[in-house]
Amino acid sequence: MIYIFCRGLLRVIFAFMYRLEAVGKENIPEEGGVLLCSNHISLLDPMTVGIKFRRKVRFMAKAELFKVPVLGWLITQLGAFPVKRGGVSKESFKTSLKILRGGEIMGIFPEGTRNSDSGAAKKGAASFALRSGAAVVPAAIIGDYKFLRKMKVIYGKPLDLSEFADMESAEAVDAVTDKIMSRIHEMQKTGKPTVN
Repeated sequence: MIYIFCRGLLRVIFAFMYRLEAVGKENIPEEGGVLLCSNHISLLDPMTVGIKFRRKVRFMAKAELFKVPVLGWLITQLGAFPVKRGGVSKESFKTSLKILRGGEIMGIFPEGTRNSDSGAAKKGAASFALRSGAAVVPAAIIGDYKFLRKMKVIYGKPLDLSEFADMESAEAVDAVTDKIMSRIHEMQKTGKPTVN
């Protein structure tokens, strides 16, 4: 209930402040585990990526945030779960796989940190994709969060990862990472959803 209320409120705020438009929402599967992979340019990105469709999106958040009064409670209600500084712990990895295998949506930023120049991607997203069997949906956030300047979030078609099934583990992770990031970059450039 809290999630639905906050999502509705954020939709109104983002529609007014950033004229947020979502393209390709039909590419989000209606059921089953989904790994939603987006570029990362602002602390506002989890909200931008997650508020425009019906299904709840869960994100990792820095463990320190959960210790902040009120904020810690709120982000827990919104579905966030903690990850320690310096990388994804075994506990966070298990939690992520449980979310995806349990048929939920998890959002992740493969670049790891906010990066408007789209630098080197980390490999966690690919590892989750290969281990969980969840649908992998690339997303691109376009804009700069300036007041009354239009923002857009684009959702591409779920990626076909079957070509990587017979690869060695490390090679597959690298290849999947490259494919995820290439789709995100393509949508940033074209402003349109990708197709397989």
